[in-house]
Amino acid sequence: MGLSGRERRILAQIEQALEREDPELARRVAAINRIEAVGGLPGRPYGDRARLWALAHGWVILAAGALVMVLLLVAVLTT
Repeated sequence: MGLSGRERRILAQIEQALEREDPELARRVAAINRIEAVGGLPGRPYGDRARLWALAHGWVILAAGALVMVLLLVAVLTT
């Protein structure tokens, strides 16, 4: 559902006030909006692939940590 004309005007006024009062924050919000619109980081058109890559590596790190803990437990129990 889209915004009404009145809601769009109010949002534009809020954006203009933010730009006047805190230009740095307005710049950061605009950068976040650009990232969200593209679906990834600027200059990285593979937003979904990058997320999957990070998720896969997270699971590999988690599995490696679990393996190390199991091996340490086995080493302690067998001594």
